[in-house]
Amino acid sequence: MARAIWKGAISFGLVHIPVALVSATSSKGVDFDWLDSRSMDPVGYKRINKVTGKEINKENIVKGVAYEKGRYVVLSEEEIRSAHPVSTQTIDIFSFVDADQIPLQNIDTPYYLAPDKRGGKVYALLRETLSKTNKVALARVVLHTRQYLAALMPLESALVLVKLRWPQEVRSLDELALGSEVTKPQLAKGELDMAKRLVEDMTAEWTPEDYKDEFEDKIMALVEKKAHEGKIEDVETVTGEQERKTADVIDLTELLKRSLGGKAPAKPKAKSSSKAAPAKKTRKASGG
Repeated sequence: MARAIWKGAISFGLVHIPVALVSATSSKGVDFDWLDSRSMDPVGYKRINKVTGKEINKENIVKGVAYEKGRYVVLSEEEIRSAHPVSTQTIDIFSFVDADQIPLQNIDTPYYLAPDKRGGKVYALLRETLSKTNKVALARVVLHTRQYLAALMPLESALVLVKLRWPQEVRSLDELALGSEVTKPQLAKGELDMAKRLVEDMTAEWTPEDYKDEFEDKIMALVEKKAHEGKIEDVETVTGEQERKTADVIDLTELLKRSLGGKAPAKPKAKSSSKAAPAKKTRKASGG
């Protein structure tokens, strides 16, 4: 399995599903790093005072938020840390909505969710339930000290977590100031028929392997050519990794019953000669 960037648990009701978060995308663009031409050492960004043009030390930098034009409110690191949400290592589901209710403009970054430890059966149960009900789960999750709104969606045999933009981050379509020629167009039937025919003529199967970044291909071909010519410089790099703990899973049936406010089913009685009366259905109580 690909390296997990976060480990925790999906939580809804009293059920916890230990999972590992794996990035579903990767940046394949060409990354140009700065190097010192004299020593081939990596070059970083300087902290420059924009008024004096002089470089300043990290110790002399504070963080401020623009309050008015030219006026800032300075916040200490302690004040900023106190505003960070508490990381619970859980993806807290708080609601389920129809899959087609989430607007396209609210969708941000996708991640794969893989079951961790003993969470396979409960993971599959949630995936199948979402798939059969055509629902997605809305949740909150804290990643790297920041809280995100997210949606859990089934994808074939897996679950996907999609980070969603908060509503206040999404601009209204009203900002486009679309005219009536766009919102209420007067289109002739012949125009629509020709446009539809053009779309049909250009319709093809989705074949992602055919779509490539030509700029990247040309740059990497140039890199390969120069590398084969021996034009390679050694640059020292540093990497590091962190691991986090995950939650454990307890009896699934019991947790589902308790989440619904009901009781666990009684053990079946021994068969008798008389016909047993049908068991009464347990009334479900509302709640998470």
